[in-house]
Amino acid sequence: MDTIRKGAVVWGGNPADLEGPELKAGQHAPDFTLTGNDMKPVTLKDTNGKVRIVATVPSLDTAVCDTETRRFNVEAATLGAVEILTVSVDLPMAQKRWCGAAGVDKVRTLSDYKTRAFGKAWGVFQPDRALLARATFVLDKDGVIRHAEYCKSPGDQPDYDAVIAAAKSLL
Repeated sequence: MDTIRKGAVVWGGNPADLEGPELKAGQHAPDFTLTGNDMKPVTLKDTNGKVRIVATVPSLDTAVCDTETRRFNVEAATLGAVEILTVSVDLPMAQKRWCGAAGVDKVRTLSDYKTRAFGKAWGVFQPDRALLARATFVLDKDGVIRHAEYCKSPGDQPDYDAVIAAAKSLL
């Protein structure tokens, strides 16, 4: 049975549930198979051996998600070997279009549009909207979560300083 975290976030001013467990620092990140904006499958194992920032967003075509992903694209220049993954349920071709229009070339966009299995395994799936909530995770080279932040509202930005510091501490 799937875990439902009642009122875990506030969406549109109202409490909203998230499906899946709340992941915490020290846990191994759940594996996934997502679709890259080149339509090829990407798994967590494909990124093993790297420090990773995994950011989940409702949709790249919204102002807050646009701002966040552009910010991580800029931050990537200071992070060297850190791989930044942004996951949404946007269609891969929409992600590719958005990246081209936004000039985002250092963040890898991945889509959970097929099954929403990633969203449920990572505890960010909002079932009433079939979207992912905003969250950030920093994984070490072995796939252990070293930082996890679930934003209370999709309008909230993540704590960029904490995310960047956690990633830099693993280099």
